[in-house]
Amino acid sequence: MGGEKHKKRVLVLVAAYPTTAGEVALMYVHVRSLWYMKNGLQVDVLNLSASSDDCVDGIRVLCKDTYKGLPSDYYELLILHAPNIRQHYIFLKRYGKRFKHFLFFFHGHEVLRRNKVYSRPYPFIRRNRLTEIIQDFYDCYKLRVWRRFFQKEYNHIHFVFVSNWMKEQFLKWTQLDQEYIEGRSDIIYNSIHPIFEVEAWNSICEKEFDFITIRSNWDGSKYAVDIVNELAANNPDYSFMLVGKGVFFDHYKKANNLMLINRHLKPEEIPHYLNKSRYALMPTRTDAQGLMMCEMASFGMPLITSDIPVCREVLGEYDHAYFISNVSPVVTFNQFDFDENRAAIEYRKFFKENTVQREIELIDRLFG
Repeated sequence: MGGEKHKKRVLVLVAAYPTTAGEVALMYVHVRSLWYMKNGLQVDVLNLSASSDDCVDGIRVLCKDTYKGLPSDYYELLILHAPNIRQHYIFLKRYGKRFKHFLFFFHGHEVLRRNKVYSRPYPFIRRNRLTEIIQDFYDCYKLRVWRRFFQKEYNHIHFVFVSNWMKEQFLKWTQLDQEYIEGRSDIIYNSIHPIFEVEAWNSICEKEFDFITIRSNWDGSKYAVDIVNELAANNPDYSFMLVGKGVFFDHYKKANNLMLINRHLKPEEIPHYLNKSRYALMPTRTDAQGLMMCEMASFGMPLITSDIPVCREVLGEYDHAYFISNVSPVVTFNQFDFDENRAAIEYRKFFKENTVQREIELIDRLFG
C-alpha cells in the first residue's frame, strides 16, 4: 500500500466480514463499503477476525498484522460497526490516537442490557440463572467502559443509530444525557440490498402461498417463529412458508399448513420466493430496525409485522403495512382488505439515496 495518505481515507473496523472464500458476515457493512468506494471515498476494511488480507469486490480487507505496518497517520477517520469490548475497544486503546474522528454505528445489542431488553429465550435453549447473571454482569461492565470512553473522546466522536428506538436505548443504558449527543448523532436506517431497489413484487403472478416468513435464525425468540407457527395452526385454510434455519421444530409441533425451507437464501433468491406469496409475515418481539422487513416493504409487497414502537417507526408510512398484536395475533385477508390485483408500491425510505448517501454526506462533513 505504500505510505501515501489521502485526505478522505477511511478505515472500517469490523469483527467479521464477507470473504472471497464464500463466508457471509455483516453484509450490510460490505454494501456500505461498496457504495462509499463508488462515490470517491478511499475505503479499507480491517477484519479483526481475519488472519490474512483479502479483496472482496474491490474492497481491500486487512488483517491486524497488515494494519500494524501502516503509518500512524494513514487514516483520518475510523468507522466502527456493532462495536464490542473484546475487539473494537481493545483496538481503540492501542491505536485510537492515530485517528482524528470516530464514527460509531449501533445496530443492536452493542449498548443494551440484553436480559432486560430481549424476550426470554425459548425453553429448549439451555440457559440457567448463572448464565443470566454473567451476561448481565458483562453488559453492565461493557456499558460502563463505553460510557467512560465516549465521555473522554467527546470531541472526536459521532454516532449513527439505525432507528430512533436504538437511539433511545443507547441513552437509557449508557446513562448519557440527551445533550451529550446533540449535534453529534444521526438516525440513518440500514440500506437495503440493491436487488430490492431494482425488482418489485409481482401482484398478478400465480401465488403458491398466502404468507411467507424469512428468518435466518428460527431459534431466537425475538424472531417470533412461535407466533408464525401459531398463526398457521389457527388458520388451516391458509398456506404458510417459513424460510431459514434452526432446531425450533425439533421441540415444537409444526402446523400442517406450514412449509419449511431449511436453508439460508442468497439475496438474489429472495424475490423469487416473495413473488410466490400474497403477504410477507414478519412478527418480531425486539428489533433495532428489522432490515429484512424493510427490504420486503421496499420490494412493494403487503407486509404484516408486530405492533411495537420500532415497527411503527420504520413502516408506519408504508401503505401496505399491517400491524398485529404479539399477545393475540390474528391474520385474515378480510381483516387486511386484501386486493388480489393490488400493485406493488414504490417505497424508497430505505433506498441508498436516503440511507448510505446520507452517510457519505456525514463523512464529508467530518472530513470538512
